[in-house]
Amino acid sequence: MSTTILGIDIGSTKICAIIAQKNDDGDIKILGAGIAKSQGLKKGIITNIDLASKSIRNALNDAKRVAGTQYERVIVSISGAYTKSVDSSGIVNIPNRDIGIKEINRAMQMADHNANIPNEYEKLHVLPYNFKVDDQEFIEDPLGMNGARLEVQVHIITAQKSSLSNLRKAVKSAGVEIDNIVLNCYASAIAVLNHDERELGVAVIDMGGATCNVMIHAGNSMRFNDYLGVGSLNITNDLSTALHTPLGAAEEIKINYGSLKSNSSELIELPVIGDDGSTHEVSLNIVSNVIYVRVEETLMILAKTLEDSSFKEQIGAGVVLTGGMTKLDGIRELASAIFDNVPIRIAKPREMDGLFETLRDPSYSTAIGLVLYGGGHFTPYEIDSNKKLRYKDETIEPTRHHQETFDEGDETEEGEVGTAPQADNAKEKLKDLANIQEEESEGFGSKLWNRLTQLF
Repeated sequence: MSTTILGIDIGSTKICAIIAQKNDDGDIKILGAGIAKSQGLKKGIITNIDLASKSIRNALNDAKRVAGTQYERVIVSISGAYTKSVDSSGIVNIPNRDIGIKEINRAMQMADHNANIPNEYEKLHVLPYNFKVDDQEFIEDPLGMNGARLEVQVHIITAQKSSLSNLRKAVKSAGVEIDNIVLNCYASAIAVLNHDERELGVAVIDMGGATCNVMIHAGNSMRFNDYLGVGSLNITNDLSTALHTPLGAAEEIKINYGSLKSNSSELIELPVIGDDGSTHEVSLNIVSNVIYVRVEETLMILAKTLEDSSFKEQIGAGVVLTGGMTKLDGIRELASAIFDNVPIRIAKPREMDGLFETLRDPSYSTAIGLVLYGGGHFTPYEIDSNKKLRYKDETIEPTRHHQETFDEGDETEEGEVGTAPQADNAKEKLKDLANIQEEESEGFGSKLWNRLTQLF
């Protein structure tokens, strides 16, 4: 049965909504797209819910008009500005020695349970990068294997609860209920990476309007992600300041003459900021130098980020650059020099049926990645933002058992039998007892509960 997917990329400079259909064979076809200028966002962060909602609604309405159909599944991007990451692991025993999807789910839920996440953060992705069956490490897929013990190591991406709440409010105000929230650089990686790059290890850098988002894919999954609050809008601001021209004129100069290797002495005429009707002439060589300085600084910070990640040695396929900023002429050569001559590729979204010419552009990688994610293109196993286990093209609901406790005999990260859930159950029973006592004697139940909780 076919499924209609809506992907909404909420960027700092534009909102892009894409409606796609996934058919029975798993193929995805683009049906419609809508693009609107971003309002109420700054460096990937929502600063005005009403304005952001209006931009989302404008993009969505355009996409619906082109597609001529409704959607069933809604996937929305979130900026790395909101996120933090942590690694965790979980170990479970396999009494019948047969590893099925339920056993993998239990192991991942255990790793999720063991993670030390601050209260103000919520999990977006739980991504396994290493499975271990008994003493055998680096199992690509443990499904169907035989073993007495399954261990999984995961990379967990979390986001601030308040930021997620603001995102959900803005999207809901536009008339949309979110099914899943996806980190933007993760979505971009889905859209641009090929099989060899995943196998060899690769860094993906999405260079957008106001942010640069970094992720490293090594082994079976994402291992590292980071964020830099600099993008192509900074180039526009630099040009406006250096050339004393309005922001609108500076943006046009960047789009029409943006190059990192121009030596032209050709003069162009620009309006003067704050002086209506006045113009002055500027050499294209000066324009190029202003752009070069900003891009060089940005790439140097990103190179330092990769150096500090401790994963640089694992990116055999080098660095893949995508996003609108990569359209600057000469950026690949400059990046190659700054990243110590590692392989550099400028990536556009992968080809698919119905892909409009407009969308064949690096700035739409995240939006295309969102509909691919909604169609089942993601890490083989993942616990998503709805706390569901995703496996290939299936989702498995978390059971009540997984949410409250773990099977007797499952082990904690330190290898000891988990006892915390039993203590929690005992606390609940004691709390019920305290509530009963409180009905009989006001204040006594509260004192009893305080005394009893000190024992656990």
